[in-house]
Amino acid sequence: MSDKKMISTFRAGDLTLRYVQDDHSGRVGLEMFPTALADRLVPRRADLGGQPEIDAIPDSEPPIAQNIDSLFHLKIVGDPYPGAFAQGRTMRNAASIDTLRFERQDVQGTTVVTHFSSPAGYRLEHRLSWHLTESAVEITTFFFNDSSRPVTLEMLSSFSLGNITPFDVADAPNRLRVHRFRSVWSAEARLTTQTIEQLHLERSWSGSGIFSERFGQIGSMPVRGWFPFVAVEDTQATVVWGAQLAWAGSWQMEIFRQDDAVCISGGLADREFGHWTVTLAPGQSLTTPPATLAAVHGDLDDLCAVLTNVQHRAADQQPQIEHDLPIIFNEWCTTWGDPSHEKILKIARRLQGSHVKYLVIDAGWYKSSQGSWDNSHGDWIPSKSLFPDGLAATAAAIKSHGLIPGLWFEMETCGEASAAFSLVDHLLQRDGLPITVRSRRFWNLNDPFVVDYLTERVIGLLELCGFGYLKVDYNETIGIGCDGAESLGHGLVRQVEGIYRFFDQIRRRLPQLVIESCSSGGHRLEPSMIGRTAMSSFSDAHELKEIPIIAANLHQLMLPRQSQIWAVLHRADDDHRLVYSLAATFLGRMCLSGEIDGLTDQQWNLVTAAQNLYRIAWPIIKHGKSRRYGTIGPSWRHPSGWQSVVRVGQDANSVLVVAHAFAGLPAEFQTPLPQGKPWRLAEQFGAGGMSVDVQDQSLIHRLTQPFIACIALLSR
Repeated sequence: MSDKKMISTFRAGDLTLRYVQDDHSGRVGLEMFPTALADRLVPRRADLGGQPEIDAIPDSEPPIAQNIDSLFHLKIVGDPYPGAFAQGRTMRNAASIDTLRFERQDVQGTTVVTHFSSPAGYRLEHRLSWHLTESAVEITTFFFNDSSRPVTLEMLSSFSLGNITPFDVADAPNRLRVHRFRSVWSAEARLTTQTIEQLHLERSWSGSGIFSERFGQIGSMPVRGWFPFVAVEDTQATVVWGAQLAWAGSWQMEIFRQDDAVCISGGLADREFGHWTVTLAPGQSLTTPPATLAAVHGDLDDLCAVLTNVQHRAADQQPQIEHDLPIIFNEWCTTWGDPSHEKILKIARRLQGSHVKYLVIDAGWYKSSQGSWDNSHGDWIPSKSLFPDGLAATAAAIKSHGLIPGLWFEMETCGEASAAFSLVDHLLQRDGLPITVRSRRFWNLNDPFVVDYLTERVIGLLELCGFGYLKVDYNETIGIGCDGAESLGHGLVRQVEGIYRFFDQIRRRLPQLVIESCSSGGHRLEPSMIGRTAMSSFSDAHELKEIPIIAANLHQLMLPRQSQIWAVLHRADDDHRLVYSLAATFLGRMCLSGEIDGLTDQQWNLVTAAQNLYRIAWPIIKHGKSRRYGTIGPSWRHPSGWQSVVRVGQDANSVLVVAHAFAGLPAEFQTPLPQGKPWRLAEQFGAGGMSVDVQDQSLIHRLTQPFIACIALLSR
């Protein structure tokens, strides 16, 4: 290994952080590991001497086995690109890194700022911070142009973490694997686990080749293809390192290998991957999206629990009414884009006296007689035929039934049947032409006219009519980017920043407004959008059998308290189907929809029983810790096997178990419970198709048919 010196060491909860510097190159790297395993760290080999293929090379020194990975990666236009066959695969390790030399490190409480400067007049700050009650860190990189000339960047990372794994003396064969989450519409968060060898990322035999798995997404739907998440697990040391990026535009992650150690990095999608460059004039700076990192002694569930725990801070800033996770009713799967005053009031009468708190009017309230819900949005003029007395009258009527009224907007786009569609000077353009996708165009959120227009039509309407809940939908992606900056990619960056500002403006103007983020379901399930809203739509899988699978997946990426899960109810549903749907909502926020007014008294009693139990279980949903068990087949559309999610309460003396059975069942299955004092069954919810019994430290589920579910609440 290259000679290194220790710059500093810090403790962040259960995590140890080390800043190290290469004596020869001067590069500074960041390493992290669980503090409890400090005595298991091993000295790394210094070089590749002793390998026959290396020793056979005449008159040469054996290559260094591991170089320190820079804690930032940067590429400035005009500087040499990285070699070793890297172009098109990665922009990491460009020569630009070495133009910035380590200067000093400032420590203020739980914030560490590492400073770098260049003779050319550039500066870079790597800022790492943590909270005393957490074992994760947040990292952001800042680049400053203090020179007298413009400088153009084509790559700048938010974070980079090296020395994976410090628990092996060499290149750790057959022990490292990578975890990622794929995502497509209505099928979010499929875990993909591959070994380093399967990814073809074994080290270069001599260090002369650079290997990278660069992945991400391009456009304004940040969870489309992949979630902005990566984790690397050392299966022998039982340690997992991971990172989650907070950004609503194009992003990338990389798993990088050239020598003994694996490195991970991520940030804005670079020039090669995301069509991105930015030119900074003298005095200008650039701030990267923040990333949250952690390393745990345990498994992927343990890592994800640490990373998602950070999201509580933003969730706790939401309106006070969100404290006990109120139940939502959304009429989308009731009227299917054709709401009216009478239809909404019929629903409100049915919900009066129930535990439902929010009644949300979904898309279509603005449509004209010539347009449909999905192509006439953008003008935001309530339909006089659907709401003859105006939306304020409907909102007041909803309130009179003890409910908080909500309203749907897709405020960032406009449909072809709207007058707004023709305001091309105020819409995003590419190549000088408005970006048109199907029947949609996109407002330019950096245009003052647009901000004023949306302030009046969206915020003003919500305020005037007295709505307490806003559902923000977003049903297309901008793609590679837009005009208005030096690159299409940075045009998209500026648009995302405008989106953030408008969400923040809504919060300032209406601080008690509850905001739901929906992007065709789950396309915005990343920390920056999750943190700006009270909750997010988990998916558009409104009535599908795979709902509990998707809902359980998301426990590893976001807090259940912010994951809105739908149960669409029909008169034709038998009791088993109703329970199957309702039980899934206990994996997050309960949202009801469907033929609510047509249910029989027996069916409504079942819905009421689910609501009653939810009002008991909400503290566990809000502050628990999840672990998933089961054997699910490869198909989600045709699920087989079973799934059981065990969520342990904050006090460890209560447990919520949400169990679903799919096709191809065993006669029974067993869910492990946390060890310790015996458990007793306190409450349960089901329809007779699945019975449960506590035996020792397990819950035994006995089954009579496929596609059934059961909720069990246990206490010590």
